[in-house]
Amino acid sequence: MRLRSAFVLAAVPAVVALVTVAGPVAPAQADVEAAGGSHACSPSVTINSFSDALNKTTFDNTFVGNLSALAVDTDGSILALADRSSLFNLDGRTKKPTKVVPLADENGKPLDSEAIVVDADGTRLITSEVEPSIRRYDRDGHLIAGSLPVPDALRVAPAGRATTNLTFEGLTMQPGDRTLIASMEGPLSGDEPDLHRFQTWTRPNPKADLTLGAQYAYRGDPGLGISDIAATGDGRLLVLERGFTEGVGNTVRLYLADPRGATDVSKVENLTPQTDTHLIGKTLLADIGKCPTLGATAKQPQPNPLLDNIEGIAVTRHEGGGRLRLLLVSDDNENPVQITRLYSLTATLPKR
Repeated sequence: MRLRSAFVLAAVPAVVALVTVAGPVAPAQADVEAAGGSHACSPSVTINSFSDALNKTTFDNTFVGNLSALAVDTDGSILALADRSSLFNLDGRTKKPTKVVPLADENGKPLDSEAIVVDADGTRLITSEVEPSIRRYDRDGHLIAGSLPVPDALRVAPAGRATTNLTFEGLTMQPGDRTLIASMEGPLSGDEPDLHRFQTWTRPNPKADLTLGAQYAYRGDPGLGISDIAATGDGRLLVLERGFTEGVGNTVRLYLADPRGATDVSKVENLTPQTDTHLIGKTLLADIGKCPTLGATAKQPQPNPLLDNIEGIAVTRHEGGGRLRLLLVSDDNENPVQITRLYSLTATLPKR
């Protein structure tokens, strides 16, 4: 979902200046790393570097921005999904674009594409917030299968009880490629505020069709939405919670979530304080606003100039001992006062 203040929408011209690049992007800024001192954001998370090299650039006549999700492709490259129906391939080492493909629905219309998973066969499962939906595409962006089934309650009103632009913002696949999970950015009408539904699809093996599975409830921090999720490799999830306050800036927190023991709420119409359910457990790993700035600058008020509208997360490497290398990305909304920024972090997870 695009987060920006009403003031910014009113005051910023619709057209932004772009840096046009023929072929791979020439870095506007190299990766910036802390020169000595602590990289710690928390006891569990350190920030290694950030890069603004993609900010306000184009590749193959396509704006490189509006990035809402990341995934690691089968060849080790990075997929960066724009919510304006574009999918970029980024070099796994340099993070420079190497390819971009357009996306469309069955009628050739653009998507509000927010989250991506690379399936076992290399095809891409991509969400759109509009309905919401999850569709399957090949490596060249061609639609190759219809949408996955979605429970009626999760559809945008009046078809269901979801709010426009607060639907499938996160998507991940659990180890074994047999359980797909989508996270709702906001609560359903009739549910307790800050309770978000996580929908699963399951299959007996990676070659079978995905069918509707259990649904769980997760309590977000007050005022924050779920911007993305990522599987940790041991059945747990990383959850990005994010919000924006005009004149203050962004809040971004990284949580470790554990679905074990959570109640299947797929048949629970309204989640209220009286509902007898066990929620997905969560543990704060880091408030990204407490990371060292590494010299970052911001173009609008921020509690930490490193922050922006962070929307996507991917696990890029498992290093053993519970250590994960993470890549995060911010969505600039093609807004002059927002930045497309990549963040490299290392998280050390507690044992299950």
